[in-house]
Amino acid sequence: MKYKYLYFLSIIFVYHKRVIFKACASASLFPLKPKPSKFHNKNMSETPGQNLSQKPDKLDITDIKTGLLSQEASLRIQQFGLNELEQVKPESVWSILLRQVNSIIVWILAAAAIVSFFLGDNLEGFAVIAVIVINAVTGFVLEYNARQSMEALRKLDTTPARVLRDGKIKEIPSDQVTIGDILILEAGDLIPADALILEVNQLTVDESALTGESVPSQKSTTASDEDAPLGDRHDRLFKGTAITNGNAKAMVTGIGQTTELGKIATLVSDAKRTATPLETKLDALGKVLIWVTLGMATLFLIVGFTRGQEIKQLIETAVALAIAAIPEGMSVVATVALAYGMLRLAEKKVIVKRLSAVETLGGTNVIFTDKTGTLTENKIEVQALRVAGNDFTVRLNANTEGVQTLEVVKGDQQLFHSPEVEMLSLVGALVNNAQLDSKKSDRKELGDPVEVALLSYARAAGIDLHKLHRDHKRQAEQPFSSDTRMMATMDQVGTEYFIGVKGAVEEVLALCSWKNPEERDKELEISELMAADGLRTLAFAYRQTSQKPGDDFTHDEKLTYAGLIGFLDPPRKEVVKSLIACQQAGIKVIMVTGDHPATSLKIAKQVNLVEADEQLVLTGKNLESFDFNSAPDQKKMMECRVFARVNPAQKLDMIDFYQKHGDIVGMTGDGVNDAPALKKSDIGIAMGLRGTAVAAEAADMVLKDDSFASIVHAIEQGRVIFENIRKFIVFLLSCNMSEIFVVTFAGFLNVGSPLLPLQILFINIITDVFPALALGVGKDNKKLMKSPPRDPKQPILKKSDWSGIVFYALVMTASVLGVYWYAIDELRMSPQEGNTITFYALSLAQLLHVFNMYSGKRRLFKNEITGNKFIWMALVLCILIMFAINYIPFLRQILSLEMLDLRSLELILAAGFAPVLVIQTVRLFFPIK
Repeated sequence: MKYKYLYFLSIIFVYHKRVIFKACASASLFPLKPKPSKFHNKNMSETPGQNLSQKPDKLDITDIKTGLLSQEASLRIQQFGLNELEQVKPESVWSILLRQVNSIIVWILAAAAIVSFFLGDNLEGFAVIAVIVINAVTGFVLEYNARQSMEALRKLDTTPARVLRDGKIKEIPSDQVTIGDILILEAGDLIPADALILEVNQLTVDESALTGESVPSQKSTTASDEDAPLGDRHDRLFKGTAITNGNAKAMVTGIGQTTELGKIATLVSDAKRTATPLETKLDALGKVLIWVTLGMATLFLIVGFTRGQEIKQLIETAVALAIAAIPEGMSVVATVALAYGMLRLAEKKVIVKRLSAVETLGGTNVIFTDKTGTLTENKIEVQALRVAGNDFTVRLNANTEGVQTLEVVKGDQQLFHSPEVEMLSLVGALVNNAQLDSKKSDRKELGDPVEVALLSYARAAGIDLHKLHRDHKRQAEQPFSSDTRMMATMDQVGTEYFIGVKGAVEEVLALCSWKNPEERDKELEISELMAADGLRTLAFAYRQTSQKPGDDFTHDEKLTYAGLIGFLDPPRKEVVKSLIACQQAGIKVIMVTGDHPATSLKIAKQVNLVEADEQLVLTGKNLESFDFNSAPDQKKMMECRVFARVNPAQKLDMIDFYQKHGDIVGMTGDGVNDAPALKKSDIGIAMGLRGTAVAAEAADMVLKDDSFASIVHAIEQGRVIFENIRKFIVFLLSCNMSEIFVVTFAGFLNVGSPLLPLQILFINIITDVFPALALGVGKDNKKLMKSPPRDPKQPILKKSDWSGIVFYALVMTASVLGVYWYAIDELRMSPQEGNTITFYALSLAQLLHVFNMYSGKRRLFKNEITGNKFIWMALVLCILIMFAINYIPFLRQILSLEMLDLRSLELILAAGFAPVLVIQTVRLFFPIK
């Protein structure tokens, strides 16, 4: 698909009544695929009334005082389209259904069914088709709910927008906002389009969904650098972000797919899901089975031709071999095992949208995790204080009722209760416009998150906020501005006046009185160290006076310096333990965020993601110059555990880098900016509480409790499921291979046909599947989390597994064929009686073979198999079915079986129990996994 660019829209800057144009465009208007933002200068005509249907560079000018005319807005909507994200066509029902039958195993079964119909064996043909249909329907129903990945993005477009049209403020649907519209924005608004700020008053915007920064971004009209990262474009507003404080006027520069949100939507739609490791390995296993089937059938046909056997009999036997070679129940058992794992994870608040994702997470050896909301609380809190030369590190703890208390993590506990610390808390609570409900339950927080953090800290420190504001009557306020970089308030307390100031450290320090310049420089140095440590730092000052100050009350007299406060989005408490579990399990955890490098490294150290002396942090700018084919750059990529200021496209590149190195990559996240990476990764894990609907739709899993610990539970469950899948595949293949050997060896020995195709199919569906199902839902194995993840390059079955399969099959074959030969040659039974004995003997041998599936050197009577109640339930069910076949004439007739007598029953029991005794004896000397 080619890139197609329209012309660029100029930006308005107003001087009094005159409109002056400046060069500016954040990106091409409608690229079909995202490109890095670029700014261009272009002079434009000021002729009013210009028709928008003409060339884009002849667009009318927007008057900031009147906004667009309604007619002009309609013309622009026709030209540029609606302000909505492009709909991505969801995966069709037929596509989901086709995927269920598009496998090698299904093709072999379908070929066997066609041959059966051709030979007139309609019953066998219909039975094989029934197996195919059951598998397809089961997989289809369980995957149907995961076919949409973009619908959640469109939900962000449903909010109304206030614009200036025809000189009046109007509320319109957000999809009617167009290029050049003047947006009227206030606290609480969701920004409907990308825009350039024209006027601003104390504006802060929560951009965490796009950038990953938990601290709201301060906005101004000062032009940002052309190549500034998204989080540093302070004169820009972005679609889908929310205003937390202040108000503004802004002119729309990008709508729909041309917005930053739209670019991410394009990345989500372009990011292709790859086949999961389990799907790939099962497909590879199917190819192996094809060659086994073709080899055995070809060899059997060649031997039959040389002996002059009947063609029809040879073909029927070849069909029997095909049916015997394919474990028809493997797809059903794998689906049920994964579904059972889904139920277990649902109990731990993990919702799995794609079945194979459960197993994939178990094989994950690299996890990319977002910082904000994943490793941290996504809530600003006071963490560090400095007063009168004393430094403190504090932590806010909340009990089950939500009541917060202060804990001094670092610093003198006695000095913490000094008047200086109390004054700092007081200033922070007074120079504040946020609201914090005093009720302990259902607490409401309104206002700038930093100011909310100051109120929360003050209340935890023992200040009665309600009494404080009742006693302190606000008389005046100097709001924060980009020029002063401070906020100041004047309150009356009885006959006294209290002036409080908070703001940028340099500005506040300049207003304070100092004994000497060294004291001021020392505080400035400390603030820089706090900022380098990842903290957002504010300085506080105050003055108390009995004389009513003038209008410029911050400059009447010098202020008293109160101290510094550092803010940080605190790490989640359970993260440290979870990361330790990941390290023990051999999983590499990497932080990838759009936040500031220093803040990111600070959090990484706090949660023990990196060592305390670690300094390596790579940023998005670093990655732009990286050569991923260069050995030094590759080494640095593999060594780095913290990536900051990374944009969504770079996250995709990083995931692709690790995937090409053979790793199974998991990605956790909660923001819109995480959605493309969640979809691209082998296993996408979205946070359900704080996460956006976009992230949840793009992910394979959703954590309802937002707990990183749930990821560890999911990894453990994934490993258990893979181990269960491996066990039941070994069980199924050893059983099926025994059927192949029985049919093939009997043909080579020219002793008749001990098993018919329909009998083999029945054994595969009934006596194989139920024990395999029980193996698939086996108990947890805690030892799996103490070992590294399996090599993703290894097939689902190792060489040792294949050796065990062949050994098991040969033992069961020898036992069954020995009994068959004894019944025909020694006891002179009829071929039909011998066939009946072989059918029941092989069925019993396979049922009891499940007890050979335990791991390691555990005892036969005390292991994970005998402790699995589902195993016993499966055995009882299958034995009852075998009794029903023997005593119900209709079923005996369909399967061409004879009624059993006591002599036949003795032979069946001997053939069924002999393999278990032989295999257990061998395991005493040669342990088998």
